[in-house]
Amino acid sequence: MSAGQHAAPAAGVRTRWRRWRRARPFTAGLLIALGGAEMLVTLRAPLGVLLHVGPQGLAAYLVPLVLVICGVLLITTPQQRVFYAVLSLVLGLVSWLTSNLGGFLIGMLLALVGGALAFAWTPVKRRAPRAGPAATPADTTPADTTPADTTLAGATPAGTTPGPREPVDGSAPTESLDALLSAEPGPPRHTRAERG
Repeated sequence: MSAGQHAAPAAGVRTRWRRWRRARPFTAGLLIALGGAEMLVTLRAPLGVLLHVGPQGLAAYLVPLVLVICGVLLITTPQQRVFYAVLSLVLGLVSWLTSNLGGFLIGMLLALVGGALAFAWTPVKRRAPRAGPAATPADTTPADTTPADTTLAGATPAGTTPGPREPVDGSAPTESLDALLSAEPGPPRHTRAERG
């Protein structure tokens, strides 16, 4: 086997991995999970900075554990990212009180940055392929149409596609309201004002 044969499957795996990673808040989930893991490690540190007994000791282990679970769930189920992001932000702040000053600030900052990234992440929306140009030219209209066949606001009858509107004069990039109203089919503008 040559080196080119090994490179093609590796490139395909890398492309699939990149596509999978971009379809979810991967970096945010990883930061949150690392922050929770760091807090768990600092609880087992032999420094004895803070000693918690009873329910506070349970919270010291529970907060980082829930942060790790939130990080993993963010990666696996990105549809619930807002809930996991808010929960991670709240637990990151609570860890300041429960888990050795938030894992000596490092775990708390990782959880807060990850929660903010997860909250700000939005899925990439793929663009729909554009349709080709219309089969009929926009300027042609059937010869047998009358103003009664057209709908309000100067729309073309069914079966023809409306074309782009041209400016009133060559220098104006958009049409004014008076030009649009004067171009409408139907009675003149002053007779419409008298009626209603």
